[in-house]
Amino acid sequence: MSMSPGRLFADELHDEFGTWMLGYTPFGGGDWGEVAAVAAAVGEGDDGDFFDAWVAAGDRVRADADAAVAAGRPGASDLYLRASAFYASSYHPLYGTPVDPRLLDGFRRQIDAFDTGLALRGIRPSSVAVDDAQVPVYLIPAFGHETEVRPLLILVNGYDATVTDSYFASAVAALRRGYHCLLFDGPGQGAVLYEQGVPMRPDWEVVVSAVIDHALTSPLVDPERIAVSGWSLGGYLAPRAASGDPRIAACIADPGQQDLGAGLSVFARRLGATEEEARDLSGLDDDTVGRLMKAIEQDRKLHWSIIQRGFWVNGVADFKAFLARTAEYRIERVGDIRCPVLLTHAENDPIAGGVPAFAEALSDVTVLPFTAAEGAGGHCEMMNRSLLNRRVLDWLDDTFART
Repeated sequence: MSMSPGRLFADELHDEFGTWMLGYTPFGGGDWGEVAAVAAAVGEGDDGDFFDAWVAAGDRVRADADAAVAAGRPGASDLYLRASAFYASSYHPLYGTPVDPRLLDGFRRQIDAFDTGLALRGIRPSSVAVDDAQVPVYLIPAFGHETEVRPLLILVNGYDATVTDSYFASAVAALRRGYHCLLFDGPGQGAVLYEQGVPMRPDWEVVVSAVIDHALTSPLVDPERIAVSGWSLGGYLAPRAASGDPRIAACIADPGQQDLGAGLSVFARRLGATEEEARDLSGLDDDTVGRLMKAIEQDRKLHWSIIQRGFWVNGVADFKAFLARTAEYRIERVGDIRCPVLLTHAENDPIAGGVPAFAEALSDVTVLPFTAAEGAGGHCEMMNRSLLNRRVLDWLDDTFART
C-alpha cells in the first residue's frame, strides 16, 4: 500500500485516528514531527502495530514526565497530560466486542497519565452515579482564576472521544479564556463503556443534570452561567440535555443534530437503499438488511463505524437493533430549549446536514459556518480547533454578557 499525498499514515483509518493529535498541537498535544514519527513506525503495519507505536510514543513522553518530577523541574503536569493524548490515540482501531485487552491497557495507561498530570495541579476526579453507571468527573479551574467564582463550561463527548480528547480539543482554550471546565465520560463513553460495559443512552438530560447537581456543590461555579458544549455525537447530546435542564444557560453543538435517525436515512440511501426503504428503516426486510450489511462489511471504515463502534457503544448485536436504537436519538422537545444555542456547520462534515432544519426549530440560535478554505471544513473542524475555539468562546463571552 502506498501513502496518498497529504496522508501521514499508510492506512486510511489509521490516518484518520492518527492525525487527531494534530488538532491538539496548539493546546499541548503532540507535535507534527511526533505524529509523523509514529506513522513511520507503523509503516504498512496493522492495527496492532498502530497500537504498539502509539504506546511506545506515550511511554517516551511519560518517561520525560517522570524525569521532570524526579529532578524537580517544571512542566511535569503538562508532560503527563501530553502522554495521555498519545495513549488515547492508540486503541481506536481495536474497538468492538469482545473488548480487546490491548484497548483496556492503552486506556488505563491514558487515564493514569491524565490523572497524574492533573493531580500535580491539585485536581482529582470524582464520581457521579447515573443509574447503573459511575461517571468520572473532572472539574478543572480556569487558569489564573483557580479560587474565583467563574462561569462553567461542561464538555460533552460523542461516540468515541474521551476526557483526554475533551481536554485538548476544547478545555485548554476555555481554561485560558477564564472558564472553569467540567469533563466527564458518560454512558457509552470512555471508562463507563470500556470498564463498566454501560452503553449509550438517548436521554442525555438525565446524565447532564446529575453532572450539574455535582458541579453546583463546588463554590467555584457560578450557577447562573453554566454552558454545555458537545462535539460529534455530542452535537445531539448537548442540546438534548438543554431541552431537559433549565439550569443550562447556553448550549454549543458541534455540529448541531436534532434527529440521528434522519441522518441514518441519508446514509442508507448512499449504501443503495431506495427512498421508500430509507424513509422507514425500522421496516426493512431481511434481504435489504443483508444487502446493506454486505456494503458495510466490505468497507473498512464503515465496518469500524457501524459494527465495531456502533454496535458496541449502543449495546446491540445486529444491524436492525442498531437502526432501532439510533431512531431513539431525537430531540422532540425543541421548544423546551430556551437558552441561546450555537450550531456549528463545517462545509464538508457529512453529519452537519441537518443543521439548517435544526436551526429553524430553535428560538434563539446562531449558526457558525466553517470552510475548507479556513482549514476547518472537516468533521468538528479538527484540523483548525484554534479557529473553532476562538469563535465559539467569543460567542459564549458575548452570550453571557448579553444574558
